[in-house]
Amino acid sequence: MKNLTDSFVYLGHWPSAGSFGFNTDILATNPINLSVVFGVLIFFGKGVLNDLLDNRKQRILNTIRNSEELRQGAIQQLENARARLRKVEKEADQFRVNGYSEIEQEKLNLINSTYRTLKQLENYKNETILFEQQRTINQVRERVFQQALQGAIGTLNSCLSNELHLRTINANIGMFGTMKEITD
Repeated sequence: MKNLTDSFVYLGHWPSAGSFGFNTDILATNPINLSVVFGVLIFFGKGVLNDLLDNRKQRILNTIRNSEELRQGAIQQLENARARLRKVEKEADQFRVNGYSEIEQEKLNLINSTYRTLKQLENYKNETILFEQQRTINQVRERVFQQALQGAIGTLNSCLSNELHLRTINANIGMFGTMKEITD
């Protein structure tokens, strides 16, 4: 490993021979610097992104579990309503002459009420999942962008002189402003 790093050090000290040589001008090697910065951002941003996504996934799964519990409660209510319906149907046989139409209306009301309750719970579950997904995506975007900027600033601060630092900051501010306009 030492021989490999030594060979790169020696390559940096070679005198220019014709058109071959290493460019040590930082401004002329901007694509290399940018690729290093982006590589660092991707490397460190991936772990943060995975953690955020895992946390959001757990929240969404918890929301789904809660919705499923609510659904089970609604199913239990439906079973109770069906049991009540069976009871009402027995009473209907006893009082068929006097109140058949009233009992039939009660049956429909119970079924419709339970159906509406289940429909509302399903809509609530879907809205909650969609809301959590959108919120997660927005937070992940914001977090990755902040960390990318922090990483880039840290790299630039450690590599540039004051004059080059100021020129690079001005150039990058213009580039990020353009990128923000494009994403908005």
